[in-house]
Amino acid sequence: MSNTNRPLSPFMLGSTYKPQITSVLSILHRITGAALAAGTLLLAWWLFAALSGVRAFGVFQAFRESFIGQFMLFGWLFSFVYHLLNGIRHLKWDLGYGIEMKRVYRSGYLVIGGTIVITLLIWQTGAK
Repeated sequence: MSNTNRPLSPFMLGSTYKPQITSVLSILHRITGAALAAGTLLLAWWLFAALSGVRAFGVFQAFRESFIGQFMLFGWLFSFVYHLLNGIRHLKWDLGYGIEMKRVYRSGYLVIGGTIVITLLIWQTGAK
């Protein structure tokens, strides 16, 4: 009684799924949201260290200046900028603007480019 004419998943057919920019940006939006939440724990550590005195703040500063600390800070900055720009993009969609597929793709590429440029500009400004 099985129906052999029903459609199969692309994985069942042996083909490879090609990610589209819309799905990649959606997944990246979720990942950056989780990274921002995790980064909030570092922000809390920084605040508690600042309130706890010079020694505690020195421990935090040593971590922040380490390779892992710098990597995490850069990732948090990238996540913040991406989440902000993509959030603005979604707000425009909620208002009914830019929901045609051509504009969806164009705004997606603008978000990616804007995230890279703004993140690097902020990072370079903070490094001086």
